[in-house]
Amino acid sequence: MNRIEAKMIIEHEKLTGFNWNENRYYNENEVGIKFADNVWLTYATDERASVITGSKKEFDSEEEALDDFICRLRADKVLRDIVS
Repeated sequence: MNRIEAKMIIEHEKLTGFNWNENRYYNENEVGIKFADNVWLTYATDERASVITGSKKEFDSEEEALDDFICRLRADKVLRDIVS
């Protein structure tokens, strides 16, 4: 998947609660993707805005990282829908 496809999925499926390579502090219950030290990282945060232990994944390619990012956002949406 590329950036354009990922952005279209986010918009079409109304996925929320993410940090896409923004240079800011973590927020509560978000899924993130960023490029750092020549590697793509995805992660999830908890209700205290801390990265959940074991949630960080490293990828060599942006495409693989975006696949994981969208998968996590979709799962997060299911959980948010159950809770609300």
